[in-house]
Amino acid sequence: MEQAISQLVHEYETGKVTRRQLVSGLGALAAFLGGAGRIFETQPALGAESKASSTFEATELNHIALRTTDVARSRDWYVKHLGLKVSREGDNNCFLTCGNNFLALFRGEEAKMDHYCYSVKGYDVRDAERKLKAEGIEPTVRGGNRIYFEDPDGLTVQLAAETHLP
Repeated sequence: MEQAISQLVHEYETGKVTRRQLVSGLGALAAFLGGAGRIFETQPALGAESKASSTFEATELNHIALRTTDVARSRDWYVKHLGLKVSREGDNNCFLTCGNNFLALFRGEEAKMDHYCYSVKGYDVRDAERKLKAEGIEPTVRGGNRIYFEDPDGLTVQLAAETHLP
């Protein structure tokens, strides 16, 4: 992980990635490797509302999806350096598992985070769509059961059932 962080910082310092891409990448690494969960368990979230008043109850970070210019190269890197296992792959994508979570790689023109996904207790796409719209958030439903929306910084969030697999 230290090598991945060093690489991200180097790319930021040399102007290859923006500050936003750096923060997204560091957050994605921490969350994917379970570091974010441990941080949040030991520190109360500032300004957080009680669970009873939240729109959804996320039970875990389900997956992170990255755009990469070379899916095979990225696949090999994550397998070699983090021990992820290939669960399935196609010409322009690869899904790698890590415990109960997974990393999705998609071919893209530039390397960046595509989206991240939370498993949600009692997930139903139509109910989620209704709740998000009631909160003034305009979601996009894809593939019948996948819902996406932007966080305050424009990062794409997906919600899924607790059993969502690659």
